[in-house]
Amino acid sequence: MVDIFDRLEKNAGGPIGQYMAYAHGYYAFPKLEGDIGPHMTFRGKPVLNWSLNNYLGLANHPEVREADTDGAKRFGMAAPMGARMMSGQTKYHEQLERELAEFVGKPDAFLLNFGYQGMLSIIDCLLTHRDVVVYDAEAHACIIDGLRMHNGKRFVYGHNDMDSLRLQLKHATDLAEQQNGGVLVITEGVFGMKGDLGRLKDIVALKEEFSFRLLVDDAHGFGTMGPEGRGTAAHFGVTDGVDVLFNTFAKSMAGIGAFVCGPKWLINLFRYNMRSQLYAKSLPMPMVIGALKRLDLIRKHPEYQEKLWEITRALQSGLKENGFDIGVTQSPVTPVFMKGTVEEATNLVVDLRENYNLFCSIVVYPVIPKGEMILRLIPTAVHTLDDVKVTLDAFKAIRDKLVNGGYANLPMPNRADEGFSVK
Repeated sequence: MVDIFDRLEKNAGGPIGQYMAYAHGYYAFPKLEGDIGPHMTFRGKPVLNWSLNNYLGLANHPEVREADTDGAKRFGMAAPMGARMMSGQTKYHEQLERELAEFVGKPDAFLLNFGYQGMLSIIDCLLTHRDVVVYDAEAHACIIDGLRMHNGKRFVYGHNDMDSLRLQLKHATDLAEQQNGGVLVITEGVFGMKGDLGRLKDIVALKEEFSFRLLVDDAHGFGTMGPEGRGTAAHFGVTDGVDVLFNTFAKSMAGIGAFVCGPKWLINLFRYNMRSQLYAKSLPMPMVIGALKRLDLIRKHPEYQEKLWEITRALQSGLKENGFDIGVTQSPVTPVFMKGTVEEATNLVVDLRENYNLFCSIVVYPVIPKGEMILRLIPTAVHTLDDVKVTLDAFKAIRDKLVNGGYANLPMPNRADEGFSVK
């Protein structure tokens, strides 16, 4: 018999956690300080920050700060007490749901406390063991974890590959017919790692060939894509073809929470059956009041989205003109693909942060294959063209060092918090 704690301790924290002894506080769990924005402080030094999904710059907007403060002053963080169904319902929660549904073009919406938790519960509510799921190979972890709880069959199709989707839909349809179940297709509006868009128009068109319902996670599309930021489905003109639309407040809304949209009867089904909401305290009032203000600003200020795209185009075109590989992004998400070992990647990051005062996220093995690295940049409406120029100059410098072996044959840098222990 194995002691659970013994097994966990020997595992050293899993595939990523095994690096915590030297990574904690620098590569993982870094502490950015100061007002949220492009210029913050990291370990006592000012940095140009490209790592926050604050697309529209609302996180530190004065009206948002004022609304958040007023909400806390009027209601405190405790109100409303209890779950929505029992004692946590307010007119403000209902108002926010109505306004969100209207904004994205759906009949009704239901507020969720968290995006990740919300997606798990949406999948749980929609499916029985007889139903079959077909999902994109690069779906977000919240979708994957939701499907891990599904006790029915699921098929994965190649990322944005419509021939693969058609093949899997054939398999799913045959199986669903045998089991007297249905078929659910799940994809994303904007894929958060590579920045490409889910092929929503092509997927909706497949409804002419197959009988299925479509769930879209548009976390990165809300506020950034489509007319007035109404989302990726609006961008493609297929809002009516998306049966269940999910969005989070954690990106363009710069807050906490999420919402799911669809026909009124389905949203009522969620209200009365979504366990993560039925048995959880209602979204605190300051967050609801703050979300109302954020939505109001998005509606009234389309120039925020326009500025986001001005910075996005300048950054992405500048990178491409200088020979960088940014893949197939069609959104503000800007991945820069490079080749190198984990050791080279860690040394590159240290150089970028310590000598060029530039902070961005990096992705390496085991998240992606060995020998590859992705520097992931998130432009926002509050970045400037000068920020773009500084970044392009820094990236050209570190690329030259990487190509010329400047980060190779160096010891793995230990940047962990002083005194941090894995015990």
